Amino acid sequence: MIDVLVTGGAGFIGSNFVRYALRAHPDWQVTTLDKLTYCGRLENLQEVMDDPRHRFVKGDIGDEAVSAPLVKASEIVVHFAAETHVDRSLQSAGEFIHTDVFGTFVLLEAARQAPNLRRFVQISTDEVYGSVPTGASKETDELRPRNPYSASKAGADRLAYSYWATYHVPVVITRASNNYGPNQFPEKVIPLFITNALEDRGLPLYGDGLNVRDWLHVEDHCRGVDLLLDKGEAGEVYNIGGGNEVPNVELTRRILELTDKPASLITPVPDRVGHDRRYALDTSKLKTLGWKPQVAFADGLRATVNWYRDNRSWWDPIKHQDPAFQSYYKAQYETRRGA
Repeated sequence: MIDVLVTGGAGFIGSNFVRYALRAHPDWQVTTLDKLTYCGRLENLQEVMDDPRHRFVKGDIGDEAVSAPLVKASEIVVHFAAETHVDRSLQSAGEFIHTDVFGTFVLLEAARQAPNLRRFVQISTDEVYGSVPTGASKETDELRPRNPYSASKAGADRLAYSYWATYHVPVVITRASNNYGPNQFPEKVIPLFITNALEDRGLPLYGDGLNVRDWLHVEDHCRGVDLLLDKGEAGEVYNIGGGNEVPNVELTRRILELTDKPASLITPVPDRVGHDRRYALDTSKLKTLGWKPQVAFADGLRATVNWYRDNRSWWDPIKHQDPAFQSYYKAQYETRRGA
């Protein structure tokens, strides 16, 4: 059996990867490490909790006593754990620096001492490139993060690279575009807008709604990471993008159509500070290894809407019973628009 550690594996992308990995690799023994912060949920791993090839460990990646032994016992580490929401980073940047940079440092230090480690995948983001007015970001482009979240991810990204360059840790770095799919915490735009629409609540659209994002289905992301475990070259960066550039206002309209709700639910709110106008990725490097997106955006978005429609018991308690979420939502949207 191959020992695999997935950090942040109770979160959105991490849990999708854990489930994918156990389906795709019968010879993998997967350990999920997650702190279970507000967006890390054991419910995301419900279908694998009884799998004898999976175990869950609750812990902070920044806690060396917990995370280091797990890294040292692994042949593969896939590092998803991070604070990820731009809006929250504008309110509490220190938490992002601590988790995203310091936590990554702790893992990399342990990786230096892991006797059987053959791959450490650092999950980064397209946001490290900053706003891209035209064209598409290549892996060799300058990093220009413009908010605390993307800056913390850029720091972890380059720290991981330095551990390959200096200590020969077998690091591969991925920079993915915006992910969507099942089990995404409803603070992010797609699940927030879907669930608000299902409840006939306003969809809080920032600014003029013309900010553009490239949408990548989470399963396509998982397939890209999996491919790089074997075909990726240590020390290299690989973009993973869906090739689905959509202005936010168009995304909003598509969600309203799929939920059969009126356009009158669109509720403009003042734009957030430092809001990048556009992201786009050149994915030709990864495609030369044989990867390409398999989920068409129209199909993936429809399936995602259906998942939230069919799994209200998953998201309803978050939105209506969690005082922290309600306080965040009020401050982020209702207070700012003067509601």
